[in-house]
Amino acid sequence: MSSNEIAIQVTNLSKCYQIYASPTDRLKQFFVPKIQQVARRERNCYFREFWALDDVSFSIKKGETVGIIGRNGAGKSTLLQIICGTLTPSAGDVRVNGRIAALLELGAGFNPEFTGRENVYLNGSVLGLTKDQIAAKFAEIEEFADIGQFIDQPVKTYSSGMYVRLAFAVQACVEPEILIVDEALAVGDIGFQYKCYKRMEALRAKGVTIIMVTHSTGSILEYADRCLVMDHGKLIGDTTDVLAAVLAYEKGMILANGSEKPAVASKADKGSVEDVSVEELKAIQLRTTNEAIGEKRFGSARAIIEDLTIYKSDGTTLAEKPLIKSGEEVTFDFSILASEEIKDIALGISMSKAQGGDIWGDSNIGAGAAITLRPGHQRIVYKATLPVNSGDYLIHCGLAKVGNGDREELDQRRPMMKVKFWSARELGGVIHAPLKIISNGE
Repeated sequence: MSSNEIAIQVTNLSKCYQIYASPTDRLKQFFVPKIQQVARRERNCYFREFWALDDVSFSIKKGETVGIIGRNGAGKSTLLQIICGTLTPSAGDVRVNGRIAALLELGAGFNPEFTGRENVYLNGSVLGLTKDQIAAKFAEIEEFADIGQFIDQPVKTYSSGMYVRLAFAVQACVEPEILIVDEALAVGDIGFQYKCYKRMEALRAKGVTIIMVTHSTGSILEYADRCLVMDHGKLIGDTTDVLAAVLAYEKGMILANGSEKPAVASKADKGSVEDVSVEELKAIQLRTTNEAIGEKRFGSARAIIEDLTIYKSDGTTLAEKPLIKSGEEVTFDFSILASEEIKDIALGISMSKAQGGDIWGDSNIGAGAAITLRPGHQRIVYKATLPVNSGDYLIHCGLAKVGNGDREELDQRRPMMKVKFWSARELGGVIHAPLKIISNGE
């Protein structure tokens, strides 16, 4: 690849910070080593080193859209700040071929005392535009930001949404050659996010190089040509197989957080296949919860939901491929453990967002299927197609005995596990039901 084809070249990039336990140690580090050097004594060190970036190298071609993913603290934002020139590396080199427009932090580059209009001219001049060039673009910027009369108010009076509207409008409307966006769009409403992504698509079509850092892996899957995966300051993945990179990342995050599936009883806990007492089940119920998501569990424990495995439509589990595609048929495979035969069973499953009530739920009662539990282990399998939007959801399960107007809660697990859905388009609300345009009036 010739140098003319490269937009960004990163070579052996490292960034080290000195971490001090206290302000006193910082003061000691300033004076003591100098005194020890004059006295020709071994110099003490009063800090520890933290390598935010460790020998990172890659190149990005002009016109590429690259997604960077990694857990918090992986070094993503540090990398972008060095590329933009707002941070100096400890070692290595970055070469940029083209004018960069960057949205790194909310309101970065804004003077809070200036009005929105004044900040547009300030940001434009930083990007290398003349006053006349900014004036020619101002109407477009103002229309895109859509903050009304607040354009002439000091930005210190803006909400976070107004900040990001104006900041993105400036960066996207000045025709950059390289656009860098770091999570800032997450604070915008869904309508503005859609407008931003449409503008990014237009810039991409013009050959603008785009680097995006976001925890919305659905956006990475939709827009990125290539994916960089970072962990603990190192570049651990660089691939054009974006789906494979996202799946591997999601799997690692879910397993690290202990939320792919709940802890289950060991074989020693289970007893024989047909011989388990209520006391044993109660003990399992009390000590076996998904602490990572704050599971609350209760019930008489004459029978319990021992385990739940979710299979995707291709037969893989969430441990293998953690993302569920919107509209994909999934299988819920329950393992139930009962102390005795119990008739008139209701086994329900529901899904909710992290905050708020259930957005979907059903049970064998609703489906018109009777369940009688036998003593010991028993598998019960459900299938469902869930057309929900991209996002994180919680799975709740409940086992009860019903009949004759009475209800005995056997084992309620709320929530039992976390699942993640993704869709090619991010829409408003929860249900994924994309519009089909039949006529646009032309």
